[in-house]
Amino acid sequence: MVKHLHHVKASKRCRFIWRAFGIMKHSVNRPPTPDAAEDQGKEPTLQEIINIKLIESGEKERLMELLRERLIDCGWKDEMKALCRAYIKKKGRNNVTVDDLVHLITPKGRASVPDSIKAELLQRIRTFLMSAAP
Repeated sequence: MVKHLHHVKASKRCRFIWRAFGIMKHSVNRPPTPDAAEDQGKEPTLQEIINIKLIESGEKERLMELLRERLIDCGWKDEMKALCRAYIKKKGRNNVTVDDLVHLITPKGRASVPDSIKAELLQRIRTFLMSAAP
């Protein structure tokens, strides 16, 4: 299964892998999740298989912890917190919802993750996939 990844363009493969373990999710305005009944009988996608393997091995949690550490170390978390605080100050504490904050910082947050962190995580995923391949 992993062998099929080399046929996909690098940028698409990266997005695919990021989505596979939830680092880069689809748009906040994504369509609703299909019913579980619709999913029964369908073969799992490669993305779902990778996600299952990452979870079962504990690698997903290790990757998420690495991501948290790196984002804190580079100041990304503080930057996002400052954006939220400025928005709340501008609009007034009682006039802001969590959804407002999510819609505000999601695009900025995704765009501002340093490329070096993305590359490090992608390399860790590649290493995991190569070691998990039969």
